[in-house]
Amino acid sequence: MAPQSATAQTPVTVTVIPGDGIGPEVVRAVQRVIEASGAPIVWEEQAAGASVFRQGLASGVPQATIDSIARTRVALKGPLETPVGFGEKSANVTLRKLFETFANIRPVREMPGVTTPFSGRGIDLVVVRENVEDLYAGIEHMQTPDVAQCLKIMSRAGCERIVRTAFALAVAEGRTTVHCATKANIMKLTEGLLKSVFEEVALEFPQIDAQHIIIDNAAHQLVRFPENFDVIVTTNMNGDILSDLTSGLVGGLGFAPSANLGTDVAIFEAVHGSAPKYADQDVANPTAVLLSAVMLLRHLGFFDQAVDVEQAVVVSLENGSRTKDVSGTEGSIGTQAFADAVIANLGQRSDTYPSRNYAPIKIPHITRADGRSDPGSRTKVGVDVFVETDQSPAELGAALKAIAMDSPYTLKMVSNRGTVVFPLTGAPTECIDHFRCRFVISEPAGWNQESVLSLLKKIGEKYRWNHIEKLEEIDGVPGYTKAQGEN
Repeated sequence: MAPQSATAQTPVTVTVIPGDGIGPEVVRAVQRVIEASGAPIVWEEQAAGASVFRQGLASGVPQATIDSIARTRVALKGPLETPVGFGEKSANVTLRKLFETFANIRPVREMPGVTTPFSGRGIDLVVVRENVEDLYAGIEHMQTPDVAQCLKIMSRAGCERIVRTAFALAVAEGRTTVHCATKANIMKLTEGLLKSVFEEVALEFPQIDAQHIIIDNAAHQLVRFPENFDVIVTTNMNGDILSDLTSGLVGGLGFAPSANLGTDVAIFEAVHGSAPKYADQDVANPTAVLLSAVMLLRHLGFFDQAVDVEQAVVVSLENGSRTKDVSGTEGSIGTQAFADAVIANLGQRSDTYPSRNYAPIKIPHITRADGRSDPGSRTKVGVDVFVETDQSPAELGAALKAIAMDSPYTLKMVSNRGTVVFPLTGAPTECIDHFRCRFVISEPAGWNQESVLSLLKKIGEKYRWNHIEKLEEIDGVPGYTKAQGEN
C-alpha cells in the first residue's frame, strides 16, 4: 500500500511530528539521514502531544495535524508525552484510532555490536499487535466511588484483519511461523475470539506453521528460547507489553521501531517514550526512529534507500559508534554525531547482517459486513444487573429473590468480582460494594423489553443499579461466562 507515487523522480510528502522530550532531536537526526540517502521526501511538519495539551486541546492532536495526515496518508512521528494516571487521552492512541491504523508492526532483531545476555542467539521476530480495540479502547467508568471498570472490546472484524495482516507479513518477509498469543484460557469470549479467528484464517496459509500459545507462556518462552519465534500476533495490551519485552532482548527500546498500518494511512514511530529528562542533551539514541524510517521507506516503495539506511546503521554499530544508552558515558557519541556516522556509511554493507528481502505487505480490507457472522438462533435467557450496596451477600440475595418473585425472572446467583457469593458457598470471599446479580427467565417468550424495565424499576426502588447486560445463547451456546463457582 503506497499512499503516493513512489519513484526516484517523484517527491513524496510525509507528515512529520517532532514530538516531545527527546523527539525533536532524534527526528531531526533521522531527517538528515533520509535526505542524505537521496529519498525524495518532502517533510510537512505538524504538532501533537504535550505542547498541544498545554494549549488546552484535550485530544492533543490539532485539526491541522489531522488534515495533514489525511492528505499525505503517511507520517513519521517522534515520541509524544502522555499523562500517567490523570489528565487527557494519549495523543499516540488518538492518532492510531482516528486513522484506524489497526496493525502495529514491531520488528525485533539482534543488532551487531550491541551486547546483551541474548547475543548470538539469532533473534529475528516481529510482534503484530492489534492497535485499536481491546482494553485500549479506553472505555472506563467509575461503577461506584471505589470500583472502576474498563470494557474489553474485541470484534470479529478486528480479529480477522490483524490475523490476516500477520500472515500477510509472514508471506511478504519469507517467514515460516506465526504464533497467536492470547489469554483465551481465562477470557474465553474476548481472547477466545482471536484464537478461533486465527485458527480459521490459518487454514488458508498451509505453508505457514500456525501455533496458538498462551500469552504468559509466550513471555516465558521469549526469555528462554527467543530464537524460536518468527511472527507473534496478539491483542492490543498484550502486544504493548510483549513488544517491550522483546525489544529488551536485543538492547532496549533504543532499537525498537514500529509501524502503525491501516487501510488508508500509515504512521511510523519508535516504540520508546519521550524521555524528557534527556531532552536537549544530545544523548538520545536515534536508532529506533531511524529503523522506523526504514520501514517508512519500504512502505513508500523506496527499497534501495531503505537498504542503504538500514545497512549504514548496522555498519556504524559494527564500527563502534555507540550512544550513551549502549556504551555508557565512556566512548559514547551524541545523537547528531551518530547520525553523522550513519550518513558517512551510506552505501556500505555489513558482512554479518544482511537485509531481509521484503515485498509489500498486502493490508487486508475487512469491513463490518465481512466480520459479521450470521447466527442461526439467538435466544434471550436473562439479564445481569450490576448493583451497588454495602449489604452482605445473604441480605442482598434474599431481597433480590423477593423482588423477582412476581416477575418472569428468577435470581440464579450473585457474584462479587467474578466469584459466586450467593447462594452462600461457605467460602470466606471478601466483598466490595459492586455485585453482579444474574436473573434468568424460565420461558424465553417471556423475555421482552418491558419485563426487563419492570425488573429494573423494582430493583431501583431499593438499590442503585449501575448497568445491565442482556444474556443470550447464540446457536445454543451461552454468549456470556459463568462466575467462578457458578454451576
